Amino acid sequence: QVQLVESGGGLVQAGGCLRLSCAASGRTFRTGAMGWFRQAPGKERDFVAAIDWSGGRTYYTDSVKGRFTIARDNAKNTVSLQMNSLKPEDTAVYYCAAHSRGWASVAVITAVDDYDYWGQGTQVTVSS
Repeated sequence: QVQLVESGGGLVQAGGCLRLSCAASGRTFRTGAMGWFRQAPGKERDFVAAIDWSGGRTYYTDSVKGRFTIARDNAKNTVSLQMNSLKPEDTAVYYCAAHSRGWASVAVITAVDDYDYWGQGTQVTVSS
């Protein structure tokens, strides 16, 4: 079992930055990939970024490449998402998620169904 709690969301102007954090608890955290998803009003929950268990491999959706950075600290059981050069289209509720089915390439675990545990989400609003 893994429990996830996100924080760090808020309101920011276009071009600004935010750092989201996800605090995880549970014995499987250190052995599983972690991901960030986002869901805008009226839209499906979409993949943003993923990181493998060691932190050595990451994968991003095209729209955030070069702007967002996912990282993890297994000693502190945290995953972060640094978001720079934010755009109004980045506005959404952001969710942290944990994949607990053993090793998987982060490039292929990009669907909601690939993840087993979810946080409650944190709102990010980017004004133009």
